[in-house]
Parts: sequence; C-alpha cells; structure tokens
Amino acid sequence: MASPSSYAPSRDDFAALLDESYGQNEAFEGSVVKGIVVAIEKDVAVIDLGLKTEGRVALKEFQGPGREGKLSVGDEVEVYLERIENALGEAVISRDKARREESWIKLEKAFENQEKVEGIIFNQVKGGFTVDLDGAVAFLPRSQVDIRPIRDVTPLMQAPQPFQILKMDRRRGNIVVSRRTVLEESRAEQRHEIVANLEEGQVIEGMVKNITDYGAFVDLGGIDGLLHVTDIAWRRVNHPTEVLTIGQTVRVKIIKINHETHRISLGMKQLLDDPWQGIEAKYPVNARFRGRVTNITDYGAFVELEPGIEGLIHVSEMSWTKKNVHPGKIVATSQEVDVQVLEVDPVKRRISLGLKQTLANPWEAFAEKYPIGSEVSGEVKNKTEFGLFIGLDGDVDGMVHLSDLDWNKPGEQVIEDYKKGDIVNAKVLDVDIEKERISLGVKQLASDPFAAKPVEAGKPGEEGAADLKKGSVVTCEILEVKEGGLEVQIVGTEFNAFIKRNELARDRADQKPERFAVGEKVDARITQFDRRARKIAVSIKALEVAEEKEAIAQYGSADSGASLGDILGAALKAREEGPKKGKGADEE
Repeated sequence: MASPSSYAPSRDDFAALLDESYGQNEAFEGSVVKGIVVAIEKDVAVIDLGLKTEGRVALKEFQGPGREGKLSVGDEVEVYLERIENALGEAVISRDKARREESWIKLEKAFENQEKVEGIIFNQVKGGFTVDLDGAVAFLPRSQVDIRPIRDVTPLMQAPQPFQILKMDRRRGNIVVSRRTVLEESRAEQRHEIVANLEEGQVIEGMVKNITDYGAFVDLGGIDGLLHVTDIAWRRVNHPTEVLTIGQTVRVKIIKINHETHRISLGMKQLLDDPWQGIEAKYPVNARFRGRVTNITDYGAFVELEPGIEGLIHVSEMSWTKKNVHPGKIVATSQEVDVQVLEVDPVKRRISLGLKQTLANPWEAFAEKYPIGSEVSGEVKNKTEFGLFIGLDGDVDGMVHLSDLDWNKPGEQVIEDYKKGDIVNAKVLDVDIEKERISLGVKQLASDPFAAKPVEAGKPGEEGAADLKKGSVVTCEILEVKEGGLEVQIVGTEFNAFIKRNELARDRADQKPERFAVGEKVDARITQFDRRARKIAVSIKALEVAEEKEAIAQYGSADSGASLGDILGAALKAREEGPKKGKGADEE
C-alpha cells in the first residue's frame, strides 16, 4: 500500500496546477458570466461568480428606464467580468456592461435583418434625444421623432416605443435610431388599406383638417384628401375660408385616386347640379343681363351672372373711349353692372361679356351729329410725328394728318405752330365707326389755291389758280431777300414762290438779290405750274427773254431798217405804256 506521501504533489506539480487554474480564470475576463447574488449590503449586491472570488455591483445598475430593478439573494444574474481580482482580492464586474454587450449582439442582428427594436426615450440632448435600447444608448434626432414636428415630446418619454436602427458603429459605440420611419411604414400600411376600400365617385363624409390658399385637406378616417379651391363650389371662391372652417364636417365626392402615391382628390361642387348645363340657351349671344363684379384683373373684370356662372369683360370691351385705363378705374368689386353676351363657349366654360355695348356708341353719335363736311372745334390733346389729335364732342378724338394742316407749307413745319391746349377749328373728312377713327382737316377750311375754279358764263374768271398757267405773266411782291434768290408771293393769290438767283435777270451782271428790297413788286413769268405736284416756279429772266422775242417779232421786220436797240426801246416803251397782263409770249 502506498504511503500518503506518495500522492502529495511536488512543488512543480503545484505550480502547474496553479497556472492552469489562473489560465482558465483569465479566459473569462472581458466576457459576460453568470453569478449568484449571495448578499445585499445597502446599495451594493455581492455576487459569487464561482471563481473562488466574489464581486460587488451597485444596485442602481440593475435599474433603468422600464426596469424595476428588484433584486433578491439567490437570484442568478449576468455580469460583465472586467478583471478576476483587484487589489482587494475581489472581482471587478459590471451589470451595465453585461446588458450593453447583450444588447449590441441583439441590435446588430436586428440592424442586419432590418427589424424594429424597442426602446425608451429617457433624456433630451442637443439636436435630439437619447434612447435606452435595453442597455445600449442610442441617439434619436429631433427630425426622426414623428412624421410631423412635435413641440412637446414629454408624453413619449419613459414609455416603450418601436424604433428603426438607421446606423450603428460598435467601435465608436454610436447608434442612430428613428421613430418616424416606423410611423411612416405603419401609416403607409394603414393608408393602403383605407385607399383599397375607396372608389372614385364615392360620396363620403370627412373632417376639414387643414386649410391652405389653394384648398383644404379633409381627413377621411386615417387618410387625407385634397379639396381644391376650384372644387369647393361652382361659383368663384377666392379663399377656402370663405366656405370652410377647420374641424367642420363636410360631405365630399372622390374625384380621383392615385393608388401609387395614395393621393385623393375631392370635390364638393360635384354633389350639386352643374349650372353650365344648357348655358347657351340661358345666355344667348347679344342678350343683356345684370351681374355683380366679383374680381378685377389687369386684363378685365369677372361678373357673376348667377351662382356658379361668371363671365369676363375684357378690358377692350369695357369702354368706348378709355383704351389704356385699368379696369379698376371703370368698375369696382361688388358693383352691379349691365352687360351684353358676346360669346359663349360651353366646352371651355367661358362667357365673354361686353360693358360698352350696353352704352351708346360715341362714334355713331358723332357721325350722326357731324356728317362729312361739317365744321368742328376742339382742343389739341396730343402732337405726334404724323399729326394732331383733337378732342371732340362725346369724349372722342379726331386726327388731323400732317398733310391736312396747310395747302402750301409742309405739315412738319406747320405743326410746330400748334401746342397742347390750343383750340382748333377743322372740317370732318371721314368717320370710320368700325375702326373708331375720325379724320379731320384744317386746310380744308380754306379753298385749295391749286384747284381750278370754274368760270360761269358771262362772268370773268375768279382771280386765282384758274388764271394761272405756265407762261402767264404775274406781279410778285418780295417777302424776303436771300443770298440765293427772292422769296415772293404772287399778288392776288395765296401762292408763294422762290426766284432763284440765276432767274433774277437775263444779264449775269444783274443777277444780284441785293438789287431788290422787301415789299418791292416785280413782274415775272410762270415757268412751272404743276397742280398734281403742287409746285409753282416764276422767273424774271424768262419774262425778259420772252419780251425780247416778242419785240423782235413785232418791230424787227427785215425791211424796217431798225436796229436792235430801236426795237428793244420801242418794246420797253410799249410795256411801260400798258403791258397786257396774263398774255405770255410763246413758250420756249
């Protein structure tokens, strides 16, 4: 029988066993292990880990959001073993780290499988909130709390909530979650179910949830539909608040459903009879009605003929005479006016109305009162590059073209003599009612000096253009002496003419304008008289040449023996004794 000493381990064996024991224990460090609560001392729990050592954990680590934290002796718990033994010979353990390790493992699987996790919002931080995910702390951005901004998050705190993990980084210990994503998904499922039970054309009741400038959102029991402002009533509704209030229950018709976007268009007016049915019979063209102005724009005014039926008075149909005036200066909102139907388009639902058609046409009234040839008087309203605009009776304007200002002078020159406010007499030349134009003439108040005047039997011809023709000898009064010639007026007529320098005398030495004086009268011969071109030219030189030829013809026969000087002297003496005016010599 072996002695007891033969079973005692040697020093080397003991060292090997000790190393083996420590090696096994060291393998537990940095991991989660199970232990038994052996004692509770004030705020600390003593836990036996079965490693010939005990550890202590603060009781608060067993508490937290959504956990009561009750602990009793004998309870089995999981803790995180940081170190087997410290300076006091105790194990360094943590319940928080154990729970965090467990949570991270679960959360990583949930994140990988895109599964929802449960957590509790327990604190507010900059930019959002902190969420306890059963030990792991995550960040909830403020924008991810709800579908719509929430002012007070207090009711959501300290209560279990579903979350979706958006991002997680274990190395940095960062987790970002969203509650909004879960709500949107839930809402989408709910909306899909509700939309599936709705049909276009269905009439249902809903509650006005929100009002905007363009319409109202109506809650149909979990899903919103848009009631556009144009579908509230057949009449014009400028803003939905004219008809609707938030919280009001309304009866609506489903106009359209978009099953992809879950957008629903609603209508209220579709539940009423369409007033546009048979519109052409109710409002025939040229018929007159009374309506109320509902809206004024830059291009016209809308007039309500009956609830739901509006017509447009275009700005061009508002006044006969006020062409460039804003409609708001002619009519006012809510004013009742008489209008005439100009056009009806039942397809486009448009009625064109006229306001001026219910009033007397001032152009027709003017044409009746002032027929062509009548003389009128008015104030110069405007001067343009092509004539004068004259204000006339009936608040209409007439135009005097440049060519109708004066018979002899250019219109561009004559118009400078007029200014705004001048009272002008004129003759009516033409009235175009359709184009709303009145043509006037100032020069027509006087006779045309170029017009041929008829001569009655037994009476001499009236002095003027009827007595003038090419070759006629006329007396001219000098109006102005210029370097290039003389500005003259033919005595007894309205004609002015210009005698050029080289037409002042036959002899070159006598062709000097300074020889003449203003007011002096000279005889000259008409060398051009063109009625169509309205041109007249006179020449002293031509008269002298003509008289010389006539003298030679009368006094210079071959057998007379008279010299050229005698002949010219005799002709000059005969001319001084009594020249025969108007009987010109033969043309050259």
